[in-house]
Amino acid sequence: MHKRYAILASLILATLIFGFSCGEVSSEGSAPPVADPVQLVKRGQYLVNAIGCDDCHSPKKMGPHGPEIDTALRFSGYPAGRPMPAFDTGTAKKWILFGGDLTSAVGPWGVSFSANISSDPTGIGNWTEAQFVRCIREGKWKGLEQGRPLLPPMPWQNFSKLSYEDLRSIYTFLRTTKPVNNSVPQPIPPGGMPPAMK
Repeated sequence: MHKRYAILASLILATLIFGFSCGEVSSEGSAPPVADPVQLVKRGQYLVNAIGCDDCHSPKKMGPHGPEIDTALRFSGYPAGRPMPAFDTGTAKKWILFGGDLTSAVGPWGVSFSANISSDPTGIGNWTEAQFVRCIREGKWKGLEQGRPLLPPMPWQNFSKLSYEDLRSIYTFLRTTKPVNNSVPQPIPPGGMPPAMK
């Protein structure tokens, strides 16, 4: 009887040792690191499409079936020259209002504009990978240590849970996108809205 338990215990121990030595899992529970740049780009493209970065970061135009991504401006954020439509600031204190193509939002924080995440220098073209990761993990504007917090509706708190490898893949893919020169306006604080908006 004792011999059976000893054999069973040895088998369990051997299985555990073999499992730990052959199948290291990162602390974030992600897949093994991807070394191939082509695979990084493919994975990044998949993730960007799956989590809907275009929804807010790409201007839209009206097509036969409703709003469609303006592919010439993909990932360029809120168009710099676009005038801001008037809105009721009283409503904005209690609701979140989106601009027609979802690249701007109004709420208790004021007005926020979707960032340019194309590969242009006015987007993330000059960012390091570390800046991109900090931006998403810590909610810092441009990934700068002393940067202002990212504003709603950017759901960085959700995206911060992505593995390092996923963030690296997204960054690598975005660096391959068409550069679109567009300096997105700075956010407007609640008390700083022009009279036309009040």
